[in-house]
Amino acid sequence: MLKRIVIVGGVAAGANAAVRARRLSESASITIFERGPFVSFANCGLPYYVGGEIEDRNKLTVQTPASLTERFGLTVHVLHEVIKVFPDLKEIEVRDLVKGETHRVQYDELILATGAAPLKPSIPGIDSPLLFTVRDIPDVDRIKESMAAKKWKRVVVLGGGYIGLEMIEQLHRIGAEVTLIQSLPQVMQQIDPELAALIHDELRAHGVKLILGDAVESIEKHENGCALTVVTKSGAREESDVGIIALGVRPETTLAANAGIRLGDRGGIKVDDQLRTSHPNIWAAGDCIEVQDWITRAWSLIALAGPANRQGRTVANNIFGKEDRYDGTLGTAVIRVFRLTVACTGANERSLTRAGIRYQAVHLHPNSHAGYYPGAKPIALKVLFSPDNGKLLGAQAVGEDGVERRIDIIATAIKGGLTAPDLVDLELCYAPPYGSAKDPVNVAGMIAENMLSGDVSSLTWNTIPKDAFLLDVRDGTEVAKGKIPSSVNIPLNEVRDRLNEIPKDREIVAYCQSGQRSYYACRILTLNGFRCHNLSGAYKTWAAGTAE
Repeated sequence: MLKRIVIVGGVAAGANAAVRARRLSESASITIFERGPFVSFANCGLPYYVGGEIEDRNKLTVQTPASLTERFGLTVHVLHEVIKVFPDLKEIEVRDLVKGETHRVQYDELILATGAAPLKPSIPGIDSPLLFTVRDIPDVDRIKESMAAKKWKRVVVLGGGYIGLEMIEQLHRIGAEVTLIQSLPQVMQQIDPELAALIHDELRAHGVKLILGDAVESIEKHENGCALTVVTKSGAREESDVGIIALGVRPETTLAANAGIRLGDRGGIKVDDQLRTSHPNIWAAGDCIEVQDWITRAWSLIALAGPANRQGRTVANNIFGKEDRYDGTLGTAVIRVFRLTVACTGANERSLTRAGIRYQAVHLHPNSHAGYYPGAKPIALKVLFSPDNGKLLGAQAVGEDGVERRIDIIATAIKGGLTAPDLVDLELCYAPPYGSAKDPVNVAGMIAENMLSGDVSSLTWNTIPKDAFLLDVRDGTEVAKGKIPSSVNIPLNEVRDRLNEIPKDREIVAYCQSGQRSYYACRILTLNGFRCHNLSGAYKTWAAGTAE
């Protein structure tokens, strides 16, 4: 029997559901309705088109209505908005945005892939024509037209998430002076503050002005209409030619809500593990749905292209009886910020604390490849794991080279159910230009194994006891460049001969530059009857965490 599949939304989740459905059935009628003028375009490439790294706009369109029809036999309608769903009748009402006409379409299975819209707070001036969002190709067309009409010399970016940071980099590339205004005290809420501080340093090094922990109060348009002023709650006033709104997104759920489809507590469409909504023949996928966080199992809104693509495939599989379950999202992501690559997977400290999950943290600063081979760059790597069973909970990394590879390895390990000590035994590629015989991922596992076995006690930069004896085991030249206040310097090679200078009635916190030498010192002290803790990530992490 002919199965009629109707899909609302033709970008990541919708397009993937459609082409997967066709691969599973040659007889099904598969129709996509897309409100905008484009389907299957690369949202993630939009900022790079603005900055000119992607020169040809056509490169952003992965498929077109014509190509989807010719290759997959789909029926694709762009500039058609689905305005109402009638679940009991298995019908939708569609408006042709060109002709202004409406008509009804019947379905057997309906897939909602309506995506998410940019957040725009209700503040005076937010609808100024000098403020732009970066959601789709028409958005960047408007930006390009404005840039062609007048040179953008000063730009304010509102929001320090993925889109905000990518736009900052690209605006700097075209020669604009950029100010970032972020209501929270750091950029990129997916990572913890001591790593975010490294991004702040990189932004400032490229001339970006940061206003952190200060929300926008209003936006004033100049009388000549050619500039605007952003006013923050603290009273700061930033003048700019234009502004970019990058405050995050909210799921597009009006259509679902009006149809009586259940929404979750976070405002997204509620789905089961097969991505079926509260109506048995209506499915949902992509940025419009709530997903379970893989680690905390909390319901979350995670707008990422990779999960959206997989969700579209899952829906199509289930429609055609290939039982497929979507078990949750890790939130694995990567971004380039000038010279730095920033990547993360799984939970961070805030989400673990919120969920009441116990954790321990490993900080390390290995090189991207063998240090004796030219061009090695340091990586700030943080791995979170359970102190009870070593379960991997998350990881974050910042550096110039080799960052995303390490996070991809740990993301795979998490999905595979490996523990932190299991990382020790991973057999990874090694040659001097690419890595080290003991890869940073292996080393992270070794540190975690030592902590779990009791070979070393570890503290993080923000948990140092006030009455601890701080032991700096670096060389004098390193100490001269900066140290933790009140610490006592005894170089590692002198520790055994100067044990009488270290108190046995106090807790010792040892640190070096990155953590390896202070680990050696801790072993010496522990085996000589001292109570010693190694400072995870040592001075580098402490300096980053306490910088702001």
